[in-house]
Amino acid sequence: MAGNQRDTSTICVFDVDGTLTAPRQKICPDMQEFLSKLKQKVPVALVGGSDLVKIAEQMGATAENHVSQNFDYLFAENGLVAYHNGKKVGQENLLHCKGEECLQKVINFALKYMSELTLPAKRGTFVEFRSSMLNICPVGRSCSQKEREEFVAYDQEHNIRKKFVESLYKNFPDAELKFAIGGQISIDVFPVGWDKTFCLQFIEKGGYKTIHFFGDKTDPGGNDHEIYADERTIGHKVTSPEDTMKQLTELFFKD
Repeated sequence: MAGNQRDTSTICVFDVDGTLTAPRQKICPDMQEFLSKLKQKVPVALVGGSDLVKIAEQMGATAENHVSQNFDYLFAENGLVAYHNGKKVGQENLLHCKGEECLQKVINFALKYMSELTLPAKRGTFVEFRSSMLNICPVGRSCSQKEREEFVAYDQEHNIRKKFVESLYKNFPDAELKFAIGGQISIDVFPVGWDKTFCLQFIEKGGYKTIHFFGDKTDPGGNDHEIYADERTIGHKVTSPEDTMKQLTELFFKD
């Protein structure tokens, strides 16, 4: 790309947790500054599993509408809530899609399953009902940072979420639902096809020749896997925000 002209044929799409921020933490000043420089080079999109309020908090925005204006595209809840240049362009609804009966069966099963788990800690908000997905959390989303870290270590050793996902698939084989390990402590539940590839339909309208995706949960079963492996994207597996900046430097800032 010659000079300082922005390359509008290329776009970078980022997962949030573990890619731009530490899980559920606010973006650090170094990353904010780095993204500002990147946005001068290419269009930038965010796609997170969390709702818009949580993404705004993590991005250091004072209000939800501000964060949507800070990026060319912003996709909350895997892209089921979609913004382009600060304007909402898409909104799906899980309840309308799957119905109360189906969702309540899943919730009841999940609550019973979690009631039989013994973990280092259990707190509150074990099921969070979002507009486009269920978020199931064995430790409870109201856990402290220390309790979160204890669960992460325990989960790595005992495969709590992996076994939980296997059990969900076994018990709901015909529900046409996807059960994906999300973030550090939870499982996302959404209709088949409502993974992060959902956001690509909006990006494709921009006519980009190259779509780079950066995420940390890119292995099968992780909530970045489908978009990472999609033939429409060039997938980049990262291990931390620092690794994200390192890989982007190699791609866009090497003279």
